[in-house]
Amino acid sequence: MEIVGYLLALLVGITLGLVGSGGSILTVPILVYLIHIKPQLATTYSLFIVGIAAVVGAFRHYQLKNLQFQTAIYFGIPSIISLLLTRKFIVPNLPDYLFVILGFQIAKNVFIMIVFAVLMLMAAYSMLNSMDVKKSYLPTINFKKLSVIGFVIGIIAGFLGAGGGFLIIPSLIFFGGLQMKQAVGTSLLIISVNSLLGFAGDLLAGIQPDLKLLSIFTSLAVVGIFIGTQLSKKVDGNKLKPIFAWFIVVMGIYIILKETLL
Repeated sequence: MEIVGYLLALLVGITLGLVGSGGSILTVPILVYLIHIKPQLATTYSLFIVGIAAVVGAFRHYQLKNLQFQTAIYFGIPSIISLLLTRKFIVPNLPDYLFVILGFQIAKNVFIMIVFAVLMLMAAYSMLNSMDVKKSYLPTINFKKLSVIGFVIGIIAGFLGAGGGFLIIPSLIFFGGLQMKQAVGTSLLIISVNSLLGFAGDLLAGIQPDLKLLSIFTSLAVVGIFIGTQLSKKVDGNKLKPIFAWFIVVMGIYIILKETLL
């Protein structure tokens, strides 16, 4: 199963290359269920894997002149602060058992996976209901709202180790006044900085990662990005989004069932 998990790392990168988001939502379930990493540690690993993959994607968009640095700063700084605070003070201090529902104790690891499954379902909903942004759509930039949303998304990213691109991209479009391609590129820049700083914070907190596992998984994900990028020239990523979204729905439901009933 570990070999299957490593092979699926390619899928993470291919998805990012094809549809511009969503690949990171696969990382934690693969690490937990196939490579058998504990959920909290899997969120740490995911920050590194997602961060490196996002660096590659952001550099590609930099070459295409899609990065909007001013918007990235207003959104990114609050999200960095909230992500680091979450990784430093909230995640490490969660008790092993969080609360009791109908006489059942809810363990921290179970709670993390259920919340992650809900995030997957939200991501799928966002993909299925995404709308093309017209070139004429140029809203007034609201830097205050952009910063507040960045702070909230930083908490989510810090808790779950997910990039949150499906939340960042709409925010950059509707509050940052960016076109879709600019939003995707700027989102990857924000995700790369947030994720790698979050991972660095975990290292400073004393977490000792399996460097061999990380290097193999991340390398395969990066290879997948290049494969996905080449495929995107021949295949319309928008046509693949519904298929990928329904795949995420199935995975999210499976995680909820596995953690609660199976």
